[in-house]
Amino acid sequence: MSKAYRNNPVRCDSSDSPYSLMEFERQYPDDAACLESLIQSLYPNGIYCPTCKAVTKHHREAKRPSYACQNCGHHEHPMKGTIFEDSATSLKLWFYAIYLMSATRCGISAKQIGREIGVTYKTAWRMFHLIRKMLEEEPNDLSGNVEIDESFYGGKAKNKHAIKKPNQKSGPAGKTVVWGAVERGGRVVARVVPDGKYPTLLEQVRSRVLPESMVFTDEADQYSALPSMGYQHKRVNHTARVYVDGDAHTNTIEGFWSLTKNGIRGVYRNVSHKYLQMYLNEYAFRFNRRGRQSPMFHHFMGRIQKGQRLNKVG
Repeated sequence: MSKAYRNNPVRCDSSDSPYSLMEFERQYPDDAACLESLIQSLYPNGIYCPTCKAVTKHHREAKRPSYACQNCGHHEHPMKGTIFEDSATSLKLWFYAIYLMSATRCGISAKQIGREIGVTYKTAWRMFHLIRKMLEEEPNDLSGNVEIDESFYGGKAKNKHAIKKPNQKSGPAGKTVVWGAVERGGRVVARVVPDGKYPTLLEQVRSRVLPESMVFTDEADQYSALPSMGYQHKRVNHTARVYVDGDAHTNTIEGFWSLTKNGIRGVYRNVSHKYLQMYLNEYAFRFNRRGRQSPMFHHFMGRIQKGQRLNKVG
């Protein structure tokens, strides 16, 4: 890089990142730019005025983050109903927190976000979970070649505090059961389930995977009824140390389990049963957009919409 450009750095063309901190700072230098971006995203066809009963031109108000109709003065508050509603935190800091979460491969802790943007842990935790809640997806049309497997999260019951044992919905050895399915080369879905019994697992298959799909599982007896449910079914016998048999394997979904567990272990240390689903949602959201040319930050921002604030954290 030439010395002449040191005060105006640009991202190297050979960088792996399609969207760096430099682009973020140029696009969102202050709260006003963030609010204008929010307006363009939430009101692509213009702001509708309920008084005028039409889309009218609205002007930004000087002393508050809202817009007023030029005809009747009706006030429109872009942040109302979004994850930003009732927040005293700067909109620029919200956007930066979203950038930090999207820029990492395995996530970032609320404690680290608090240090980065200069807010308390309580504030960072609230922002962290509101952002993560908007990433939830409910795919119910997986098709083609679909791998299915279960995984278990959490420590052993004997190592838990006595207060937590009675309320823990647990699988083997006190662990939380998670069911997952992934299309080869496509989307993944991971859901916390009450147990690993066959009615629970088969209901997940029925509600997430389209009939006539080719389903690959391990030797678990819970999936023996899949052919009678209209699915094609192939198994791989892990007990016999067989992990690939022709095109039959569950390596893709097991790779996703490895990614999530290593991320949770390395970044968050541990996650409670209560919030595990939200963490899985974030990992699934990233996985489902892997390999796309557009920055992950833009995918995160595209999830912001009205009505999200109604779903409270906790």
